[in-house]
Amino acid sequence: MEKFKSGYVTIVGRTNVGKSTLINLLVGEKVAAIANRVQTTRTAIKGIVNRENSQIVFIDTPGIHKPKTKLNKTMIETSYSNLEDADIVLFLVEANKTSIGKEEAKILEKLKEIKKKCILIINKIDLIKREKLLELIELYRKEYAFEAVIPISALKPKYKEIVLCEIEKNLNYGPAYYDIEEYTDQTLRQLAEETIREKALLLLQQEVPHGIFVEVQKMKNTKNRKGEEMYDIDATIYCLRNSHKGIIIGKNGEMLKRIGTLARIDMERNFMTKVNLKTWVKVKEDWQENDAIIKKVTNVQNASQSHKQK
Repeated sequence: MEKFKSGYVTIVGRTNVGKSTLINLLVGEKVAAIANRVQTTRTAIKGIVNRENSQIVFIDTPGIHKPKTKLNKTMIETSYSNLEDADIVLFLVEANKTSIGKEEAKILEKLKEIKKKCILIINKIDLIKREKLLELIELYRKEYAFEAVIPISALKPKYKEIVLCEIEKNLNYGPAYYDIEEYTDQTLRQLAEETIREKALLLLQQEVPHGIFVEVQKMKNTKNRKGEEMYDIDATIYCLRNSHKGIIIGKNGEMLKRIGTLARIDMERNFMTKVNLKTWVKVKEDWQENDAIIKKVTNVQNASQSHKQK
């Protein structure tokens, strides 16, 4: 029997390159919010992959971007701190670029500083011709000694095993850090909050989504009138302005209803039980500069801190 391997793998990249899509593909479960918006991921989210001879703990980090608020600054710090604690780094870039961007250059600079094992993942290869892809690979290989370069489309399941095998090859021998039944360290309450926020990101206009955070006030396991198990969930969507509140609620409450319906459907599928979801919208001005709220929404403790303690 082969010796068991384990380790923490941090996924890093600029905003909107497909990090959350990739972690969900590799884990095989929805652990990270996905939306075609920048800054979708605010915290370091863990997804756990249990294989026959290994346990891989993935950490999906906030995208690297130019910070404008205390929240943004904390998100960037979260990404970099989890790079330092990783056993392996997955550096995700887009295929349809002809040069190394500012954010990618900052990540490369950090990689050179911490000298971590790193696998370059080039995503969205369906958007580029082969010769352009080869040029991009050569460009990055000149900058860092990657363990491997893997071109993929994070939307296609066929790339899952290729990436997992390469990671496993580069892991050190070690114990499993989590129970083999687990696929994330997030609580159901956190998953509910992320699900609601994801639906808001998908449905609202560009200026509103990043000014919101979601808080679940009640999550009670109960039974409906038919005696079926269910979760009773009360949640509040907080926004920055009264004008945003009106947009989130929508005419006759239609937008809020759509957000709630999509979130409930997702939760029922993920929690494998019925969900009764009630949502409200409240204004909390300047919450992006509030330390207590930032600590909550970014979960500022490093996702791999437990790894360091073991």
